[in-house]
Amino acid sequence: MTRRDIIEIAELMPTQMTVGMLQVKHKRAQLKLLERRPGELVDFILEHPIRVVIGPKKKAYVIDHHHLALALIKENFESAPMDIEHDLSSLSLVAFWKKMQALKCVHPFDAEGKRKSCDHVPSNLKRLKDDPYRSVAGFVREQGGFFKVSEPFAEFLWADYFRTRIKYKMLSKHFKKALKLALTFAAHPDAAKLPGYIPPTPSRKPS
Repeated sequence: MTRRDIIEIAELMPTQMTVGMLQVKHKRAQLKLLERRPGELVDFILEHPIRVVIGPKKKAYVIDHHHLALALIKENFESAPMDIEHDLSSLSLVAFWKKMQALKCVHPFDAEGKRKSCDHVPSNLKRLKDDPYRSVAGFVREQGGFFKVSEPFAEFLWADYFRTRIKYKMLSKHFKKALKLALTFAAHPDAAKLPGYIPPTPSRKPS
């Protein structure tokens, strides 16, 4: 059963190797705006608890909201509410990662979408690398390209989908153009098996 607790953000451990740094920048901008309205800031943080699994030595491993967690760190927040999905603190580190893989609560893929061993997962959130395709996936979802789902790391599946269809050169030099193209790809039948897929409508037809 999920339970909520307050945990120091600096102590959070990642369960993935990358984030979309443009998404982190966007989250930081949101937090800065909300800091001018403390009541709304509190509501926002309470409505977006970071989902974690408790691992060996009682360390909290993030399984959802890595971007928000990193944004909170960069904005010097000290603590935030966490939803604890599983308590695996009794396991050894080796057994812990095996269980996390079985639960699909770890995503050891690098910035090129290549799978690595769990040993490659960074030791803290500040060491996460940038995957610009993950930023694309996040912005596509925020613009209604697909639904947010509870499945951990679902947006990485979308990132890999866009990775095979949008050239990195376009992404690095013309992000807005790449994002517009990604929204079109999100409505394509090829994406139908991806989590949160939204079938095309007359106003949202793939080209």
